Amino acid sequence: MSQPKPAIRWLTYLVLMPLIALATTIFGCISLVAGLWDKSGRQQHAIARAWAQVLLWISLSPVRLIGKENLLGLGTAMYAVNHLSYYDTPVLFAKLPFQFRILAKQSLWKIPFVGWYLNRSGQVPIDAKSGRSAIAGLLRGAKTLTAGLPLVLFPEGGRAEHGQMTPFQSGAAFMAIKAQVPLVPMALIGTYELLPIHTYHLTPRPLKLVIGTPIPTTGLTTRDADALTAQTFAAITALYQQHT
Repeated sequence: MSQPKPAIRWLTYLVLMPLIALATTIFGCISLVAGLWDKSGRQQHAIARAWAQVLLWISLSPVRLIGKENLLGLGTAMYAVNHLSYYDTPVLFAKLPFQFRILAKQSLWKIPFVGWYLNRSGQVPIDAKSGRSAIAGLLRGAKTLTAGLPLVLFPEGGRAEHGQMTPFQSGAAFMAIKAQVPLVPMALIGTYELLPIHTYHLTPRPLKLVIGTPIPTTGLTTRDADALTAQTFAAITALYQQHT
């Protein structure tokens, strides 16, 4: 990965990152106020979508959505996507054309504004450090799907250290099977180069979000979760390679 030019590096340190922090604070406060009456989460999702679009505008990184036709007539589904960067979440909120919830590490709930939004908007926490707590989180996610709300998960469990996908955990497959909804593979492209792990400067570039063909789960049982996880990993790998 090429290093950003010094001018771009200092632009992000002095201008872009402060703007990102300011936007996150402002939209976080608006979302907290909306949460006082918005029990459905619709208004808070719209606020998160606006926040995400502003962050993408600040980053000077336009996003192209590919495979939108795979969403037509789909209904509730479980969405699995590779995890490259902190910018993955803004891309998802900005480009996915429906309301959804995310299943994320419980530690994020401790971050000011971000955690407040996650809590008040009905997102689903999971604590992978405890097996019992992790299963409870997956069951909450399956319940969210059964209630009719799509769910998005990073099955790697964390950001890619070197921009390459790591083995998937079986949580997405487990929840999709439990709720008997399709599992949709998606690939994010370019966000690692925009903001890699352990860095605090941006390297603006075009981004892509690629939506793959939904994988049905009708008739599967949780014993099929590992096989479905492998199929999802292969599908996302193929999407990523096809569009890079």
